[in-house]
Amino acid sequence: MDEIKIQLRNLKKRLDDLLLQLNLAGKQTRKRELEALAIKPDFWSNREKAEKVTQEISEIEVEAKKVNELQKRIEDGFAMMELLEEDTTHDKSHTIEDLNKEISEINKEIDNLEITLFLSDKYDRSDVVLTIYAGQGGTEACDWAEMISRMYTRYAEGKGWKVEEIDKVKGEEVGIKSVTFEIFGIFAYGYLKHEVGTHRLVRLSPYNANNLRQTSFAGVEVIPLIEEDSDIEIKEDDLEFEAYRSSGHGGQNIQKVSTAVRIKHKPTGIIVTCQVERSQAQNRERAMKMLRSKIIILEEEKLAEKKKELKGEHIQASWGNQIRSYVLHPYKMVKDLRTQYESPRPEVVLDGELDSFIEAAMKKFRS
Repeated sequence: MDEIKIQLRNLKKRLDDLLLQLNLAGKQTRKRELEALAIKPDFWSNREKAEKVTQEISEIEVEAKKVNELQKRIEDGFAMMELLEEDTTHDKSHTIEDLNKEISEINKEIDNLEITLFLSDKYDRSDVVLTIYAGQGGTEACDWAEMISRMYTRYAEGKGWKVEEIDKVKGEEVGIKSVTFEIFGIFAYGYLKHEVGTHRLVRLSPYNANNLRQTSFAGVEVIPLIEEDSDIEIKEDDLEFEAYRSSGHGGQNIQKVSTAVRIKHKPTGIIVTCQVERSQAQNRERAMKMLRSKIIILEEEKLAEKKKELKGEHIQASWGNQIRSYVLHPYKMVKDLRTQYESPRPEVVLDGELDSFIEAAMKKFRS
């Protein structure tokens, strides 16, 4: 029973330390400010922003409730220990078993709560534009890009996020050459931002007559979907606009007219495409939103690189870096090359079970 007491004390200390870092008082002030916005007559005139405000209010309430519940469960654990020590007549094995189970569950709840501490950067609460590109490997790479696409879709859906495919280029034989999703969910960018880079697959090729081992690559790009930024001006003269027939959703109507759009920003070379909407104007508006987000992030990356140069730090472009290997043959293993976290169950990871990899990256790259 002394060991149980020690565990309860450790849990109490972890939760107390966590409370200092969570700044619940500051969040309650933020909640009152949001609630003041929510009672204004024109609050629902912009439904998208209004929903984000109500969602943030709800999250602050849920977090405060969770902390209060954890405090009470720990206090109840100490109270139960006192009763056990006073009781000298009954069998205590079942109660001790229940206490150990409760301690394990509280420990997991605190682990989950600690993750929120890693989600405090500028755009961590933002929605996401996620793009996947087939890399080297031809048909194999297109198939691999589609597998990665499914993995992230399953992960996002498991989080309860909304996923919309906005552009897709199919492979010549199988799979995809590229696909772009918008993912809508609180902290979507905070969770996915470290997935940027090159993902490598090693397996026996299903497209090779000799069934040889094949290595394929796919690139992942993640940017926050930024609502607005007054410091960024995009001049119409800097844009190249092209309309083309969509190959995406919408049925016959969308196939007959050039509703899809491709926009190139000449100063940066950034190209965005969108074909999900039924009208050209809607696709253009959505593409411009993506373009603005990409330009903002590019400018911030340039500023960060300049700071590194001044500090004398080695600069290395992150997009092309291999971040994770998925090996299906001659053994089974998924390994993150940055954190060294690994799993012997690639089929589970490829089915969207990415939490452990993402949390390991959060902890390593926490600013």
